[in-house]
Amino acid sequence: MQINKLRGKELDQLFKAILSLQDMEECYRFFDDLCTINEIQSLAQRLEVARMLQEGKTYHKIETETGASTATISRVKRCLNYGNDAYQLVLDRVHEKTEEK
Repeated sequence: MQINKLRGKELDQLFKAILSLQDMEECYRFFDDLCTINEIQSLAQRLEVARMLQEGKTYHKIETETGASTATISRVKRCLNYGNDAYQLVLDRVHEKTEEK
């Protein structure tokens, strides 16, 4: 598994920091300090690409609506099909939280 190659003290610390955030405002503040605007937007774009792929949208529609390259779309699709099911996990949880409101 690729995930085992990632494991380490620094990454554990980063994930613990992210998990310690209590609300959306804290997330905005932390990620603004941690990443460039382009990096944050790129991460958000990938999640949106995953959502759209799950809805059965075409590459062309995804590319047009998100501005993502076909390479990014293909990478996200590969992760959806052969990855660790993390996109699915997160999208399901976001969907559940949206329905609760």
